[in-house]
Amino acid sequence: MDKTINLMEVCGTHTMAIARHGLRKLFPKNVKMLSGPGCPVCVTPIEDIDKAIEIGKIRNVILTTFGDMLHVPGSRSSLEAERAKGADIRVVYSPHDALDTAIANPDKEVVFVGVGFETTSPTIAATVLAAKKHNVKNFSVIPMFKTVPKALKAILEIKDRKIDGFLLPGHVSTIIGAKPYAFVAKKYGVPGVIGGFEPKDILDSVAMLVEMIKSGKPSIKIQYARSVTENGNKAAQGIMKKVFRESDANWRAIGPIPGTGYGFSKSFAAFDASRKFKVKTPPAREPKGCACGEILLGLKTPAQCVLFGKACSPAHAVGPCMVSSEGACAAAYKYGL
Repeated sequence: MDKTINLMEVCGTHTMAIARHGLRKLFPKNVKMLSGPGCPVCVTPIEDIDKAIEIGKIRNVILTTFGDMLHVPGSRSSLEAERAKGADIRVVYSPHDALDTAIANPDKEVVFVGVGFETTSPTIAATVLAAKKHNVKNFSVIPMFKTVPKALKAILEIKDRKIDGFLLPGHVSTIIGAKPYAFVAKKYGVPGVIGGFEPKDILDSVAMLVEMIKSGKPSIKIQYARSVTENGNKAAQGIMKKVFRESDANWRAIGPIPGTGYGFSKSFAAFDASRKFKVKTPPAREPKGCACGEILLGLKTPAQCVLFGKACSPAHAVGPCMVSSEGACAAAYKYGL
C-alpha cells in the first residue's frame, strides 16, 4: 500500500511519546502522524484564559491551577504575569489541594481553574462532592472542561481534511470506554485504535490501524486492553453525571462544538466560579503569527510555523502548543522535528 496514510494521534501524551522515542523514523514513509487537539491546555480558548486571569486579579481571591496553565499567554497577560504583580495565584497538584486551601483560608474565596478532558473531570467532580459534603462555601471551579468523542466529528467534517485513522487517547478512554467512538467507524468509515503509551503500544496501534485501512473494514479496537474496556469506568462516569451536565464548549482553533463540555448541574451551581464572579474581559486577541490553531487540527506541523524556535520557544512561548508539556510544539522543540 503506497498511498499516503494520514493518522492523527488525538492525545498529547501520545504526541510526546512519539517524539521522545523517535517513533516517526520507524514508521513507513507513507504513514504520516498528525498531532490533534489532545492537549487540554492547548484547546482552551484564549477568552477563557482571559476570564481566569481577571478572576485571579479580584481582591480576596486565591486562584489555584495546574502548572501548565500558569504560563499560557492570554490576550494581554498571563496568570504568571499577574502573580508577579501581586495576585494570589497558586499552583496545585490536584483539585483536592485547592479544596484544602479553601478550608485553610475561610476568609478567602478559593477558585480552581477546571481545565481537562474526561481524565481529570472525575477527580474535580469528586472534589466538588467533598466540598458540598463538608459545607465548604468558599470553594468554586471555573468550568473549562472538554470532552473528546464529538470533537472528532468536528475534525472529520473539516473541508479537505483527510484523516485515514485515529490513534485514540488511552487515559480518556480508561474513563469513557470504547463505545463513545463507535460512530467514527460506522458513520465516517474511519478506524480508531485506543493505544497505550509505551513504544510497543504505539507501534502495535499504528500497525492495527494500517491493517484496517488496507482491509477496508474500519472499526474501533482496543490495544490498551490492560486499562481500557468497552464500557469504561462506571464509577467515575457516575460521579461526573451527578455533578456536571453536558454543555456546549468553545475549542481553540475549532470553534464552538455542541455537547463537548461540562457545566455544573443545578444542584451544584453554587460551585460555578463563572456565576459567582462576573468579570468583564476585552475582546480576545490571538498572538500574531502563531500557527497553534492549524497545528491542533493537523493542518500544519510545528516546523511550518514561522515563529517556531525563533520568537517562540519554551522560555518565551507565544502559543499554548509550546507552553504545555503535552503540546506538539513543545515536543518538537525538545525532541526534534
